[in-house]
Amino acid sequence: MAVSSKNPGSPKPDQTRAEPDRTRAVEAALARLDLPGKVALLGGTDMWSVDPAAARTQAGFGRLVFSDGPAGVRGEDWSPEDPSVALPSPTALGATWDTGAARCAGRLLAQEARGKGAHVVLAPTINLHRTPYGGRHFEAYSEDPELTGVLGAALVAGVQEGGVGATPKHYVANDAETDRYTVDVRADGRTLRELYLAPFERVVRTARPWALMAAYNSVNGVTMSEHDVLVGGVLRGEWGFDGALVSDWTGARSTVGCALGGLDLAMPGPDTVYGEHLVAAVREGKVAEETVDALARRVLLLAARVGVLGDLPPAVPAEALPAPLDGPATVRDLAARSFVLLRNQDGALPLAAGTAGAPDAATEAPPARRIAVSGLHASVPRFGGGGSSQVFPARVSAPLDALRAALGDGAELTYEPGPDPRSRLGPASRADGFRLTAVLHGLDDAELARADQQDGSVRWMGGLPGGASFSDLGRVELTGAFTPAWSGTHRLAVSGVGHFRLEAGERVLYDGELQPESEDPAAAFLNPPQRVFLLDAEAGASVPVRLVHSVSSNGVGGLFGLISFALGYGAPAVPEDELIDRAVREAAAADTALVFVGTTDESESEGVDRDTLALPGRQDDLVARVAEANPRTVVVVNAGAPVLMPWRHDVAAVLLCWFPGQAGGDALADVLLGAAEPGGRLPTTWPDAEDDLPVRQVVPGPDGQLPYAEGPWIGYRAWRRAEGPQPAYWFGHGLGYTTWEYESLNITGRTPAPGDDPYVPVAEVVVRVRNSGPRAGREVVQLYLGSDGPDRRLAAFAVVQAAPGASADARLTVPLRAVQSWDDTTSAWRAHPGPATFAVGRSAADIRLTAELELAVEG
Repeated sequence: MAVSSKNPGSPKPDQTRAEPDRTRAVEAALARLDLPGKVALLGGTDMWSVDPAAARTQAGFGRLVFSDGPAGVRGEDWSPEDPSVALPSPTALGATWDTGAARCAGRLLAQEARGKGAHVVLAPTINLHRTPYGGRHFEAYSEDPELTGVLGAALVAGVQEGGVGATPKHYVANDAETDRYTVDVRADGRTLRELYLAPFERVVRTARPWALMAAYNSVNGVTMSEHDVLVGGVLRGEWGFDGALVSDWTGARSTVGCALGGLDLAMPGPDTVYGEHLVAAVREGKVAEETVDALARRVLLLAARVGVLGDLPPAVPAEALPAPLDGPATVRDLAARSFVLLRNQDGALPLAAGTAGAPDAATEAPPARRIAVSGLHASVPRFGGGGSSQVFPARVSAPLDALRAALGDGAELTYEPGPDPRSRLGPASRADGFRLTAVLHGLDDAELARADQQDGSVRWMGGLPGGASFSDLGRVELTGAFTPAWSGTHRLAVSGVGHFRLEAGERVLYDGELQPESEDPAAAFLNPPQRVFLLDAEAGASVPVRLVHSVSSNGVGGLFGLISFALGYGAPAVPEDELIDRAVREAAAADTALVFVGTTDESESEGVDRDTLALPGRQDDLVARVAEANPRTVVVVNAGAPVLMPWRHDVAAVLLCWFPGQAGGDALADVLLGAAEPGGRLPTTWPDAEDDLPVRQVVPGPDGQLPYAEGPWIGYRAWRRAEGPQPAYWFGHGLGYTTWEYESLNITGRTPAPGDDPYVPVAEVVVRVRNSGPRAGREVVQLYLGSDGPDRRLAAFAVVQAAPGASADARLTVPLRAVQSWDDTTSAWRAHPGPATFAVGRSAADIRLTAELELAVEG
């Protein structure tokens, strides 16, 4: 399934011609509701839906269903029995620099949502990469507000063309995870306007999302679910947002504050700050009923747009929906577009013609008849980050399996996993010798249901096996047998929150309570405590195992209606030095060595920030030793955020594959063997050392405040301002499999009218580039405005493709906002004085052509 780089123009949601009909229908529905009926619209009925009985009977309001998320649509039931397509992480999508790809991803999310009965998707995440220590870095697009805003708008357009509401999040300055429920971000007006509000402004003004999510955090002393200045004044007043503002889950704090601050919908339900509390506040004169009307009106409009308000047709009728997409094939193509080739000495990649599976192409490298693969991520890849973006795909392609399939018998491939970089044991699996069944028991101890398990991980949200009800559930047993393949001291682990009893054979290994290590319920759910126990067992001798979890002891489960725990397993330990030695021996005997490294579930996840950028475990040692043994060592980095690479100058090639989604292994085989080009460019600057980072602070002070003291200088602008050590790789960097010459730069100025939209063009730019390399390729042409200093910033970008020797014209539009800065003294946008410097090139540091032009912009 090829993804077009062109931004498809149709179909579009019918928000203009039919909007008066929707407005009349909304007003008629509102008039039929009494005060309790209107208030019932403003809070969730359950975890994922709004379905108040009064609104259904009085106003024809249907059930309105929400779903995460940014890299796949989970639906109401989060379990392996209801799989979802897992897309590349948003940072990977950011690395495509491609509005057509983002729009295609949005259409795929909408398709998935419709299939799961969801009307609104909680995506995209358009916060910024303020610092790579942010734990949810992988879920946002970029450090740059322009790249984030343009791609976010394209994804919103794709989602809503599919008849599903998009919900850009988290408004605003939710850029780290530490104390995210209570942190108070302190930022001046310029910093907010030019950086953190900027992606939301572009998305709201140009893509008109039907909903938007308020962040947990406060900004300058006011929590975002109650921030009338940034919601009523900026979001609605200046930008004209007419959609529904939804709280982040459990993020609404007070009845009167949320109502007066413009929060339309408090989630989840059934107990929220609204309901009877808001009815009482109106009757006591603390909140005007007209305020409730405004909130309810926007929820009704959302329902009308997605087609759950009476007989009113949705904004996108069924006959106007986009053509269906092949989910896995689309993910495979998107992933390849996102991969960034950071280094490629002597044409190490793609693997040469003559290597089995590699197409004929000009290359300097000899054929690789023997390939030594090492690193756990080759066989157990991370296809997505941890948190609300997680889904259960039907199939995940591992790079090792995909390479074996693509190479066939024409090349010999060996594999050594090396030391395990994970600090926690993974779920016990069938490959480890476990056969497990989950048995659900009621409060009266009767069996409610049972389900065979693929592994030792139990994670259910919304739906339980056999249709069992969470309210009737007393305990869950994970029972079965373990038949080890070898003798020794094995490790069993319990992961979860609450009371557990672990039995192996006749031994009780554990009977006690595991308490969460964080007050953040998401962290307790996604990164729960784990206890490890030793078990001596003989090869081939079956050992009965039983793990019992008391559901009533799980406060997290009671809050969110979920069950989450795991039986973990670790094989008898082999010394890590020996595991590295095995990989080195294979690499020394190979033509090419492929080393897979990456982060782990513990080091990149929602709910926790990072405390280091170093690769976990002994991965750096593995790369260094393999590179010493084989000069043609290629490293594949499986991470959603920057990591340190102290060996980067000692290896032949470095390929960044992000969290590539469920088809990442297949896409990697395509790219490594040359069937596809690594088309990505860095959406964020990668440091060489942690001490060099210009922005590091993610932990609030004792007063709960997190000052954005760096002001508007983050990312590449901060690096340029610091004038210190250079980063490892600049924003925008990426090599591809060909080379490009920049031949000409032509600029045509435009004169905007006073009061024009800030995204009207003030300049049209044409850049001619020529493919000077040996094969067809894709180039991302980047246009920066400003002199050679920290104020130079991205203004536009475009993707072009060309055959070897051919030229292509990249056409870029510079919006008015790109030539303006926020003036805190006047609280207004002001045009930059003097002529504008246009700089085009391949990254923020690789500028190929420049020109100056005096633009006719007032202010």
